Order: sequence, then structure tokens, then C-alpha cells
Amino acid sequence: MSLARRAGPGDAAEVLRLRQVMIDSLWSAGGAGPTEWHAESLPTLRERLTEEDGDFAAFVVEHPGRPRALAALAALAAGTVEYRIGKAGNPRGRVGHVFSVATDPDARRRGHARACMEELLAWFRARGAGHVLLNASPEAEPLYASLGFTRDPDPSMRLLL
Repeated sequence: MSLARRAGPGDAAEVLRLRQVMIDSLWSAGGAGPTEWHAESLPTLRERLTEEDGDFAAFVVEHPGRPRALAALAALAAGTVEYRIGKAGNPRGRVGHVFSVATDPDARRRGHARACMEELLAWFRARGAGHVLLNASPEAEPLYASLGFTRDPDPSMRLLL
């Protein structure tokens, strides 16, 4: 039995907290980044976490030894399934995208992120995803490689709207 479970609407605030842990570890140079956006994001996240058959899912692991009244999640993996026009190797055009994996600093190196990722990958498979994309930090790359991910040449570009 997996340590991970699918997150529900009652986990939304903790999911946002762990997403902030990820954001801070990648882009805030050791400091805490702004969190004002959490209040605006929370209602939408709660709604999305109620959609059992939707295109978004998050899997979490409870923080061992912490009461539920405190920050109670140790790890998170979240992603979406998108439709893109099919191609060779993925004729149905279903693509998984992992966009948020985080573990509380005091709960790392215990397999929590792996458990969340394994459940998320099973969810992608059940929805017919032909492949899964993610961006990996250097620290997380060994985990993803052990799950079968490989590096792609990255021609990505971004436009902020």
C-alpha cells in the first residue's frame, strides 16, 4: 500500500504551502517568496481538487508525527493531462505534465516524493497519457531518472500574459 493518497479539497491550503516550498527552493535564493497569491488561488484549487474525473490531480503524503491542526503534509506531486493532436508514439494525443513536486525540508530523503510521483504516474497511465513531461531541478533529477524519465532537448519559450 502506498504512503501517498489523492489530495482532496480539505488539503488545498497545504498543497499551496508545499507548492510555495518548491517555488522558494527554485527561485527565491534561500528566502521566502511572496505568498499573497495564495488567497486568490485557494478557491480555484479547492474546486479542482473536488473533480474526481477532471484533468488535474495532486497526490500527497501525510507528515509523520505532526497533528492535522499543524502543517500536516510532507510531500506533494501534482499534474495535469492535456490533449495535443496525436503523433507517432502518442496517437491519442494525451500528455501528462508534472508541474509541482515538493517535500517539506524536514521530511526529505524518506521516499515521500517518490510515493507521490508513483501515484501520479499511475493516474496518468489510467487516463491514457502517451508520455509525461516535467522540468527537473538538479537535486530532483536522480529521482525522476530512477522513475524512467530522460532529458529532452528543450526548445521551450515563454510569453507572460
